[in-house]
Amino acid sequence: MYKYIKRFLDIILSFVAILVFMVPMVIVAVIIKIESKGPIIFKQKRIGKDRKEFFIYKFRTMRNDTPQNVPTHLLSDPKSYITKSGAFFRKTSIDELPQLFNIIKGDMSIIGPRPALWNQYDLIEQRDKVGANSCFPGLTGLAQINGRDEIEIEEKAIFDGKYANNISFLLDLKIFLLTIKAVFMAKGVKEGRK
Repeated sequence: MYKYIKRFLDIILSFVAILVFMVPMVIVAVIIKIESKGPIIFKQKRIGKDRKEFFIYKFRTMRNDTPQNVPTHLLSDPKSYITKSGAFFRKTSIDELPQLFNIIKGDMSIIGPRPALWNQYDLIEQRDKVGANSCFPGLTGLAQINGRDEIEIEEKAIFDGKYANNISFLLDLKIFLLTIKAVFMAKGVKEGRK
């Protein structure tokens, strides 16, 4: 029953958030365009519900010569690719705002496991083992409030599986509120190899 309510809430909350953040998103788009060459929106193939592929939207925070389809945590020196404003947008998660359109499209949910890159086979396999690929990926999730970039793949998958097998309104509300706290504290944000 909650999955239908969850989808309704996703659409309503995303639509409201787009209206609230419309002016800031336009300002971000102008800054990106002025600062560096390339598109404003970065599209990347990700894995969604039941391993269905989709293109995620983000504000571009890296230069055009950044290696494609490589998770940032695997780059040896990601800071050399990140634009000046991009560092701030990533730290504050402003770069994720275009994913509100992914949510309205039905690719994602507000709460769920963060969508893996299509070639993050280790994460996808670990999520299969715990049933985490059976739900819609989210803008934020249980792993994000429990360490984000600081936790290993196996631990991340455990949090994702725990969420997928216990989806409820109260759990979503808890994750949503703790995400706000984590964003303000820039908790768990790490760039590059560990």
